[in-house]
Amino acid sequence: MRTMLAAIVVCLVGFAVSAAPTRPVADAVILADGMPKKLSEYGFFTDASGWKPNQGVELYELNSALFTDYAEKYRYIYLPAGQKAVGKDEGMMQFPVGSALIKSFGYKIDGEDRLLETRVLLHRTDGWIALPYVWNAEQTEATLKVAGTRIPVRFADPSGNERDISYAVPNKNQCKECHALSGQVVPIGPKVRNLSHDSLDMLLSNEMLDQASGDQPSIPDYADAAMPLKSRARAYLDINCAHCHNREGSASNSGLFLTWEEQSAVHLGVGKRPVAAGRGSGGFEFAIAPGQPDQSIMMYRLTSLEPGIAMPEVGRSLVHKEGAALLSEWIAEMEKE
Repeated sequence: MRTMLAAIVVCLVGFAVSAAPTRPVADAVILADGMPKKLSEYGFFTDASGWKPNQGVELYELNSALFTDYAEKYRYIYLPAGQKAVGKDEGMMQFPVGSALIKSFGYKIDGEDRLLETRVLLHRTDGWIALPYVWNAEQTEATLKVAGTRIPVRFADPSGNERDISYAVPNKNQCKECHALSGQVVPIGPKVRNLSHDSLDMLLSNEMLDQASGDQPSIPDYADAAMPLKSRARAYLDINCAHCHNREGSASNSGLFLTWEEQSAVHLGVGKRPVAAGRGSGGFEFAIAPGQPDQSIMMYRLTSLEPGIAMPEVGRSLVHKEGAALLSEWIAEMEKE
């Protein structure tokens, strides 16, 4: 992915030199009550294919990213002129009204980088709204799909294996399943602690982030084998599970809290019995059975594809082999009680 991002940066540099002035981002469209039918109405990109961000729209990266069927993701942030984001409360960033978070999903298909969808989070005066846009075959426009859709995709995974999936674009209501906190839609990815070093520097140097917010400790890249195993596993749980499994999230009643800050071993699942036993438990006793990944409910659900058992419930149709291996190793090295 970093190679692809580097290519985008090179493209942007050349574009900045040669391109004629473009229209600014449409702040009025972001703030309006409606749901624009076309992604181009916002003016987030200066090209029809959605690769060249407009002035004020900044590309950023995360240390640890949510798994979505091995899709490549391209994240952008837009703030109204003169406004800043502030990092507060467990690393969550608070954005001013008029902000937008833009995330495009795609794959390399037949040797070509292609976008499938672009999701936008818009901060309006009455709160955040999440909208999914699907790209056409010509890669010249993305159209609003409030009801979501499925797109057949064939791609090669990191091991080089060819995969055929029915890629799921979430409907507007499904966005709330991950982005809800205390019943309100909120951003979940761009926490200060999870911004890459370069992205953090970019936001600070562009005066898009309050200076004091840059002092928060960061979490590691869970794919970095040089980092401590426990830190990598906790980072994985934080970005892939904690948006629901926190004290104010949609899975708060489970008593399983998987945020980076959580200190209680039981709330992390160690020796914790499920609140409600059922088929989702697989017949196992504990969310995490120390030293026994094969006897842990967490691993049973992470490696399942069966509806009602698989976790996360949305956003994947494949098992994340690398993530499952990481958590299995972490649990295996825990001391048995």
